[in-house]
Amino acid sequence: QRHSVYHMKFPSNACLSLVSLMASAGRTSGFSTCSRYITTSSSSIPSLCSRAGGSIGSRRMSPFSSPSNMRRRSAVGLNMIFGDLFRSLMSDGGAFAAGIDYSELDHPGPELASAAENKKVLVKSERDPQLELATFGGGCFWGMQLAYQRVPGVVHTAVGYTQGREDFPTYSQVGAGATGHTEAIIVYYDSSEVTYDQLLDVFFRRVDPMVLNGQGSDYGSQYRTGVYFHTAEQEAIARDRFQEEQLLYSKPIATELRGAMPFWPAEKYHQQYLEKGGRNGVPQSAEKGATDVIRCYG
Repeated sequence: QRHSVYHMKFPSNACLSLVSLMASAGRTSGFSTCSRYITTSSSSIPSLCSRAGGSIGSRRMSPFSSPSNMRRRSAVGLNMIFGDLFRSLMSDGGAFAAGIDYSELDHPGPELASAAENKKVLVKSERDPQLELATFGGGCFWGMQLAYQRVPGVVHTAVGYTQGREDFPTYSQVGAGATGHTEAIIVYYDSSEVTYDQLLDVFFRRVDPMVLNGQGSDYGSQYRTGVYFHTAEQEAIARDRFQEEQLLYSKPIATELRGAMPFWPAEKYHQQYLEKGGRNGVPQSAEKGATDVIRCYG
């Protein structure tokens, strides 16, 4: 059953990415330590990847020819094998090769990308220093972006990927669970018109903070919810708000509260996706104060 959920959720070759990450950690005995995703002996990995839509050539399959062969391989050998596979997926011509041309993005995309490349977390806009920044992860980023576009005092928004390990993440990589990022929205706001607490109001109206690694019909760590503060002041306000929200529930809420990490803008077609028409080609209003129900997928 877990296999089915796994290969239905992730695209072709995603399983190879996950296996490579486990191998790099030296997990060699059937990968049982990652039972959230794979509950099989290592000799079954090729068939699992095949069922997920990926493929392994005959040369690559030879190390998996029998469980005994697999058990005899050292962690170093696995690192070499799966390291090659993972690099082939990430390099030119691989399944995850297509990068993002940040120069094609509208503002604030290029500014955010430049900061991320330099390992910086912006507190204020470099182009418009009167604007402060706030970051939220609320499941699929399309609906969350439109919600913030409608807020008076919010001047710019961008969707992208944050809180992950890898540089230059793409939608395919993040969706495969290969980078540790979550889909997120970054907000450029004028604090003289809208407060950070009011931005938190929008966030908590749109998320179910009790759901771990998902929102709505979207599940996976890339859809986890979180408030990612940029300053000590934001942190203090958010911690107070989390305490208030927790009083509404008997169990601990699952929403993260962490310091913001570099924010990598998403592909151009994801930006203002619902305002542009979404999947069905029907634009949704981004006017300030609009109250139309947001159709999360268009």
